[in-house]
Amino acid sequence: MSRFGVTDLPLHGLKMVERQQLGDSRGFLSRLFCAAELAAAGWHQPIAQINQTVTQKQGTVRGMHYQHPPHSEIKLVSCLQGAIWDVAVDLRAGSPTFLQWHAVELSADNHRALLIPEGFAHGFQTLVDNCELIYMHTKAYTPSAEAGLNPQDPMLSIKWPLAIAELSSRDTQHPKLDHLFKGVQL
Repeated sequence: MSRFGVTDLPLHGLKMVERQQLGDSRGFLSRLFCAAELAAAGWHQPIAQINQTVTQKQGTVRGMHYQHPPHSEIKLVSCLQGAIWDVAVDLRAGSPTFLQWHAVELSADNHRALLIPEGFAHGFQTLVDNCELIYMHTKAYTPSAEAGLNPQDPMLSIKWPLAIAELSSRDTQHPKLDHLFKGVQL
């Protein structure tokens, strides 16, 4: 019995994963990850790192982060508390959906996750106060490989659902794209 429903999204390789719940009067059990079941969805490496974020203020944007090869990573992002608008941007050089973005609402109530392939930038906006996320990564964070896009870049035209209430100085300082940006070579 599969514990996950997987849906292809408009950007090749980007998947929505819906966790099945087994529940009774005590509550429920929901599998967050299974390498064997998620292999068909594109997860083909071991988990190298698991991270947790807590964001307290509604309207906060975090992102748009990625790592350069050979540290490009696959991510599985789940919202354990609250609700977020999760965004992935295709940065793969030569991709037919290069610089296009797609967003999915993830929440504690809908039990969805976003499986983000290598070569994508990722970020999110909190839709309510006190959001908690868990990320599974195929590569460990490598400061020298870190990169990001400015979440307010007009070239991306990300339509954030709420006014941006908070954005870190680090994320604000990510450069805006120009015609010289050719993408990430995987």
